[in-house]
Amino acid sequence: MIGTPALPPEVTTLLERYLYQLASERRLSTNTINAYRSDIELFLLHLKPKNNKVLERISLETIHDFLISSRKRNVSNRSNARRISALNNFFTFLALHNHIGQNPFTTIDLPKSGKTIPKALTIDEVASLLTPPLQKDHLSARNHTMLLLLYATGLRVSELVSLPLNSCNLSSCFLRVSGKGNKERLVPFGEETGSSLVHYIEKTRSALLSGKRSNDLFVTTRGSAMTRVRFWQIIKAMARSTGITKQISPHMLRHSFATHLLANGADLRAVQLMLGHSDITTTQIYTHIDQDRLKSIHRSFHPRG
Repeated sequence: MIGTPALPPEVTTLLERYLYQLASERRLSTNTINAYRSDIELFLLHLKPKNNKVLERISLETIHDFLISSRKRNVSNRSNARRISALNNFFTFLALHNHIGQNPFTTIDLPKSGKTIPKALTIDEVASLLTPPLQKDHLSARNHTMLLLLYATGLRVSELVSLPLNSCNLSSCFLRVSGKGNKERLVPFGEETGSSLVHYIEKTRSALLSGKRSNDLFVTTRGSAMTRVRFWQIIKAMARSTGITKQISPHMLRHSFATHLLANGADLRAVQLMLGHSDITTTQIYTHIDQDRLKSIHRSFHPRG
């Protein structure tokens, strides 16, 4: 049986040194580091390397061949732009440490990716999704609390499933979140979510653990933390049961959180802080959604729209 191709040990060592630097100096999350590794390995394996000499033989022709190959596989401009950015940073690192003569990616233009406006649920769809479950079992209660908290705080799903038990301040209704790059932020939540959390922590969580010990806030019956994949499956099932036909994802509730806040007049800077965006331009993409709604209203109701 033919195995998966591997990089030469010398190349792997250089890549791991670079990724270690990203993790230690820039404090990037594990998911981001893994994305960098995947993008860089994909390019290097495309070259079918036998040793680290391959790093010196990379040319514009080699890079363009890789991009053409990506386009044939229907890889989006956005994904290609991300890959080139990751490769440019990696080869800059190699050049700075004298592992190669010069960075071959400095003359490569990033493909125009355009801004993708995030998809959000309507307020009615969110209300339908957050309706208390008819079932009174512990799993349904946990799932409902997780959904309430996700929409109330706009957390990333990776942040939600990795919350420790001590992250909730139930008296002040604040959540302490460790986000990308281990940056900590405080996010408020409302009374409905607070009441659901109290019930979950005092009754549901203990019942799910059945005497097992865990420092995780949201747990399974095995005593382990909820996973992102399992929570995504749960949300899809709950959406289907409430009649939502959109292709839903956990991140859509984060988008809905930001969109609904801004549509109701929330300050952009405050939303940025709650989302944990380091750059306000990332948050500004949500203002485009509201602008589209305003255009639709203008077209529908203006006499010469």
